[in-house]
Amino acid sequence: MTMPIPKPSSPFKIHWQHLSHSLKQGYSRLPLHWVLAVLIATHGIILLKASLPEVYVLLKTPTTSWLHLEDLHQLIDSLFIEVLFAVMLGAGLVTNAIGLVLRARTAWFMSLFLLLCNLSYDLFYSTGLISEKSVNSYLLAVIALLALYGRRFNQASVISGTLFAALGVVLLLTYSIFGVLYLGKEYTPNITNLSDAFYFAIVTMSTVGFGDIVPSTSHSRLFTNSMIILGITLFATSMSAVVGPLVQGRIQYLLKDKHAKRMKKNHIIIVGANALTYSVYNALSKNGHEVVVIVPTGMNHDYPANADIVVGDPTDSDVLNEANAPHATYVLALRDDDAENAFIVLAAREAGGTQMRTVALVNTPIHLNKIKQVNPDVILSLQSLGAEILARLVTGEPISDDLINQLLFPLDKSSTNSTPSSPTSSKQN
Repeated sequence: MTMPIPKPSSPFKIHWQHLSHSLKQGYSRLPLHWVLAVLIATHGIILLKASLPEVYVLLKTPTTSWLHLEDLHQLIDSLFIEVLFAVMLGAGLVTNAIGLVLRARTAWFMSLFLLLCNLSYDLFYSTGLISEKSVNSYLLAVIALLALYGRRFNQASVISGTLFAALGVVLLLTYSIFGVLYLGKEYTPNITNLSDAFYFAIVTMSTVGFGDIVPSTSHSRLFTNSMIILGITLFATSMSAVVGPLVQGRIQYLLKDKHAKRMKKNHIIIVGANALTYSVYNALSKNGHEVVVIVPTGMNHDYPANADIVVGDPTDSDVLNEANAPHATYVLALRDDDAENAFIVLAAREAGGTQMRTVALVNTPIHLNKIKQVNPDVILSLQSLGAEILARLVTGEPISDDLINQLLFPLDKSSTNSTPSSPTSSKQN
């Protein structure tokens, strides 16, 4: 049974598939997280710029006029809610844009949540301060991009976790303080100034509850319950967002020796997991060569426990880069599928490396001419090589070095005069 492989009469098919694979890899590397971060930061800055004049007017108001008002409802209803919402929203978007640059999952979730809040406010309440109605299409586009490329944001970092925790505390504290001020007359004793509101917010969010100030109506009790629930949720989420990356970083530190082995240079990369690769690995290791093995995802293997193994698709240049292919001397494509070996050679060329040479195994002799189309440095056909040597032994014909070079290096016309050293002999030379 022959293996599927590009037809010799249409080498364009191989190059087209390789180009398609390269385009997919290039698309995956596009800095879309930077684009989304810029879009979100720009909208946040616009919100802050729109609300700054109102904030300036508020700050010019004498302190006694808004910290000790007998009735705060008029001030909050007329100005505070929308200005405060715009400032918090703008600051939150700008802060989360930093996390998006780091591709943090937490920043992605918070940015999506804030944009949805912005859109909802514009549709149902906004009077024009936060954004014009025409901006809603912009918000919808950014929300769609965030949802579409959500898988790009899969990182956890201490920086993004800390930003999320700080932003969450500020937002919740602002919500609690001004909510308590708005419902101040529904508490016993009444809360009529900023200092009392700040004190009650801290005591409630931390679930301490001294009991010196208590809600006396159903509205104030419900609002106090929301402060407690949000406070507990924020504390738990902030702990996971900050402590989680620290624990992950500690695990990576403990495994740094394993990752350090991936930084080898002048090493040999073996691709595959079969009887031939095990024998080659043992021979190279015995002779003192540095070896990195690439095992396809989901494939069982019998390599030693101390072997440096990379698990992934060997036709993916990112997997080859993880094995530090640009600094390798040889990439040995020794899989049982001739088509896979051809694409591994192409991917190794894409990974680069001035000193790297490629070896392609041909399992089926009729595929020999097809493998030549991808131009590996060495073609290894065990059946053709064994058959030729056995035939010459039986007939008594000499087995010369030129014959071996011709069989191993069919693409090198000058191989009879200058033969590249093989992986197993380079160490001895």
